[in-house]
Amino acid sequence: MIPSLQQRIEYFVRLGETLTQVCDHYYSTDKDSEQPANVQLIENAIQTSQHKNKWFSEENQYHMLASWSNLLSEESLKLWLDGYEIPENNDNPKVVAMILAGNIPLVGFHDVLCGIITGNRVKAKLSSDDQILLPAIWEAMKDGYPEVNAMLEFQDFTIKGFDAAIATGSNNSARYFHSYFSKYPHIIRKNRNSVAVLSGNESSEELRKLGEDIFSYFGLGCRNVTKLMLPEGFQINRIFEAIYDFNPIVNHNKYANNYDYHKALWMLNREDLLDNGFVLFRRSDALASPVGSVFYDFYSSKQELESYLNENGEAIQCIVGGEHIPFGEAQSPGLSDYADNIDTLEFLLQMNSKN
Repeated sequence: MIPSLQQRIEYFVRLGETLTQVCDHYYSTDKDSEQPANVQLIENAIQTSQHKNKWFSEENQYHMLASWSNLLSEESLKLWLDGYEIPENNDNPKVVAMILAGNIPLVGFHDVLCGIITGNRVKAKLSSDDQILLPAIWEAMKDGYPEVNAMLEFQDFTIKGFDAAIATGSNNSARYFHSYFSKYPHIIRKNRNSVAVLSGNESSEELRKLGEDIFSYFGLGCRNVTKLMLPEGFQINRIFEAIYDFNPIVNHNKYANNYDYHKALWMLNREDLLDNGFVLFRRSDALASPVGSVFYDFYSSKQELESYLNENGEAIQCIVGGEHIPFGEAQSPGLSDYADNIDTLEFLLQMNSKN
């Protein structure tokens, strides 16, 4: 029997409290204090995950846990769910296959949350890049509400026995997903990147916050800014000056390798580059820039800007600046900020309503 909606909410509230404990210990000056077993389990998983995947730095993993600890409050969850008609008891639960991405820590957690909060069972296949943290968090919560905990099952191989699917991957894998899941209700996500639109009137603080949108999680997330749209005549040195404090990122070996490789390649090809020692700026029509670099282009009118954004709409995850997402908040999505602007919760609720 599927636990009630209230029990499912209580489970995630308790999870948020556990993540708060984990983060409080990490940011505390008293790191030698003994912690509960479930907190230690998550802390150990963070260390293991960092060794397995060098992109998953300790700092980035704790940053992600802190974000989720804030979102998983009773107030936030109920405010989010108030916009939907979710029955207290799901009389028609389904099994949802989920293929989770692994570009940044816990990037697939929102899908899992949506699946379970709507009263469905989830069979999740983890990315090889992010196989440790989510299972550890789930293991750490098994004693609280075991019935809710049992609603998520991790799959090592091909997922079988499901009613619907949510899969996230590259443009190439999306073609396979469309074929494999074509007979089932599904959400298939492909590569996306994010754009920052500048007017030229930004303050130094806003430009510094733009650095957070560019460099958080080493720029690997679909919500990270990889392209700047600048008004004609904009002085790019203003950005370089504002983001200088992010320069320690180049001390990370994998980031530095990407930065050095593309610098050498583009210099060999005689590309025009702007370089401040830790990130490359290159003018390009393209949207997705490699790690260690940012593409930019200029617009001469609002119409030209809107045309570019509309033409690339299917490849843009979010837009930062102006009337869009405030600078510095691209990687701080709320519970209602759905990937690819597809309402995952509504998709699952509609699926439940069908026999």
